[in-house]
Amino acid sequence: MALIERSSNPAFSDKIFDKAMAGTWDEKMTVQGTVNKSLILFVTMLVPALYVWNLYYSGTSTTGLMLLGGIGGFIAALVTIFKPTSAAISAPIYAALEGLFLGGISAMFESSYPGIVMQAVGLTFGTMFVMLFGYRSGLIKVTEKFKAGVFAATGAVAFVYFLSFIFSMFGGSMPMIHEGGLMGIGFSLVVIVIAALNLVMDFDFIYKNAVTGAPKYMEWFSAFGLMITLVWLYLEFLRLLSKLNRE
Repeated sequence: MALIERSSNPAFSDKIFDKAMAGTWDEKMTVQGTVNKSLILFVTMLVPALYVWNLYYSGTSTTGLMLLGGIGGFIAALVTIFKPTSAAISAPIYAALEGLFLGGISAMFESSYPGIVMQAVGLTFGTMFVMLFGYRSGLIKVTEKFKAGVFAATGAVAFVYFLSFIFSMFGGSMPMIHEGGLMGIGFSLVVIVIAALNLVMDFDFIYKNAVTGAPKYMEWFSAFGLMITLVWLYLEFLRLLSKLNRE
């Protein structure tokens, strides 16, 4: 019986791993294999991101490519979540499309706040390695209470962002999300902590399901799920740093 555990990452649902473990597979998922797939997805995302970045600074409009990346990436993510066996194809497609969006949004932030992108990248990967060290060393223990707390907190953040989207459709906004000040900065810090804790959940989910012999294609799927959290964390760091630069 696989150690299928709850994760707040939408990619890592119980049903998906239960379905994966129901079949008979010759090759099994490994942690190293997931790491390798994660690196492939990162490079796949980086190339189009740099392309759009260069277009932006050459004076060419990148709006169309950003829309293509945002909408196409969302569709590719849904395909991957609902059909994990396609992850070897759909996850790289997601990464490439997400790169189009991230390249444009990163260039926009950089043009307003020079140096902010490298700071956000450094903080994102720094946080990832700190969380990985905390998990592997046992300093952070993924208990049932821990998982329930992170799950609830992530749901609360998603609800706040959903409300913000609804308000924006009617010309309104939520200051704590988009504006600076103590409340805005405090909100961003809280969201970053929640995103970082989701990384620990992802590490635990990947490790335990590799140990219990999930099928090989789940390496791609797990790498995709981890990338979702990293992209979220990176965007939150961009938002926080932009708020701090306004002060």
